[in-house]
Amino acid sequence: MIRISNLYLPLDFDFNNIKTFASQILKIPSGKIDNVSLHKKSIDARRKDNIKFNCTIDVSVAENEQKIVRTCNKDNIFIVTPYEYTLPLYKNLSKRPLVVGFGPAGMFAALTLANAGQKPIIIERGRDVDNRTKDVNNFWRTGTLDPSSNVQFGEGGAGTFSDGKLTTGIKDKRVPFVFNEFVLNGAPREILYLSKPHIGTDNLKKVVKNIREKIISLGGEILFETQLIDIIKNNEKIAGAVVRDNNHTYEIATDNIILCIGHSARDTFKMLFDAGVKMTQKAFSVGVRIEHPQTLINKAQYGAFASHKKLGAADYKLAVHLENGRGVYTFCMCPGGSVVAAASEPGYLVTNGMSEFARDNKNSNSALLVSVTPEDFNSAHPLAGIQFQRKLEHDAFILGGKNYFAPVQLVGDFLNNKTSSSLGEVVPSYKPGYTLCNLANCLPDYIIDSLRLGIVALNKKLPGFAKDDAILTGTETRSSSPVRILRSETFESINIKGLYPCSEGAGYSGGIVSAAVDGIKCAQALLSKT
Repeated sequence: MIRISNLYLPLDFDFNNIKTFASQILKIPSGKIDNVSLHKKSIDARRKDNIKFNCTIDVSVAENEQKIVRTCNKDNIFIVTPYEYTLPLYKNLSKRPLVVGFGPAGMFAALTLANAGQKPIIIERGRDVDNRTKDVNNFWRTGTLDPSSNVQFGEGGAGTFSDGKLTTGIKDKRVPFVFNEFVLNGAPREILYLSKPHIGTDNLKKVVKNIREKIISLGGEILFETQLIDIIKNNEKIAGAVVRDNNHTYEIATDNIILCIGHSARDTFKMLFDAGVKMTQKAFSVGVRIEHPQTLINKAQYGAFASHKKLGAADYKLAVHLENGRGVYTFCMCPGGSVVAAASEPGYLVTNGMSEFARDNKNSNSALLVSVTPEDFNSAHPLAGIQFQRKLEHDAFILGGKNYFAPVQLVGDFLNNKTSSSLGEVVPSYKPGYTLCNLANCLPDYIIDSLRLGIVALNKKLPGFAKDDAILTGTETRSSSPVRILRSETFESINIKGLYPCSEGAGYSGGIVSAAVDGIKCAQALLSKT
């Protein structure tokens, strides 16, 4: 296959004519081209007066492709060999493996095991995505939280109620497999080539259901509203699991457990710690959600092209390192999205961001985070980071005042340490409601000071970021797991064989794609175990 990279195309380029365009570049008749596909498409907005697409295309030709490349003699035209992921050799397991959690890691761990004919059992403490969506919408409408079915727990994991971003910094041969599997199960095909792909929360709900049905068709079994409450060991090896559903507690006999519990399963972390599973503290980040008009972000990023229909809603990714040693950065930016209530425990308030595929809401939002380290936890206990999170979440819950109302402050008031008393242009999107306040009353001074310095610094990178009536909503505390469950090069717990700590909850990935890849890796390690 011939790959042509660094093609700078106008925004109005007709991609229906890409075959003719490729034939002109390769100097061959279009009839000799079997197929042309987009491999990568990004927006080059370095010049606001001349925004273009930067594209890479793949061309299949029946004739001698090497000869065509030599004739062109250009650095951006070369031969590539498509990689197709395949399962390694494995042997059948004596007992069915257990996968705990059905977020991206659990889904792809289970899918890998099911593809290998191992008929995994999957337990998920939350509900299926349809009933989970009803519970979440009821929480956002009434402030009535279901601790077992919410933004953190349930089919699809926390990513189901997000922007569905598929950007990842990992370079792994399994990544294309993950993308293709999403498309096969209902995701938009454009995720295969966009440089910043996203599925959107609306499409994710369809995709996770289809993956579930595929796993079941391959012999897998999925038990919703079923929680892991203990592990059974024999000579420091997994011998089974104790689980609880709505009706009773029972044991599942298994030699292998893949733990895909997510970053918010605090009771499960404690159970594992009490069971002797080795774990340690981990750095993470905390802060707030910042919310602007989407039109402001579009103008800042695209200038005069801000309203161009081919560009859609603009995003941003910003970071600054402060003189106080802290890092301040934006995370999980949701163009045309909303700030959502993401609590999983009564009496604790947590925010997150979410967008549908169209990204057509009035506001944009992003987490605005400050890095924290174990030195900030004031305890050497492996679970001290959880207590650190809880303190911030409880203080935010109290400051919000009632029914999971969120504490909200205007950026201008925040920078001047002034309690907000009225809104400006930006109306908070958070539901079920909000309370105007001073966020300094629910976050430590070093977080507040770092956020103030960070907002001013980031405004130099993105004009308007420090807009006086932009909104800050507290608090964002679940950026990543505060715990790392220690594992060896075989992906097993360092002290309990057959236990595979996996993905974000165990401290080994962050984001949908890297979580899915880690799920595949753990399943492969399990299958190849001698």
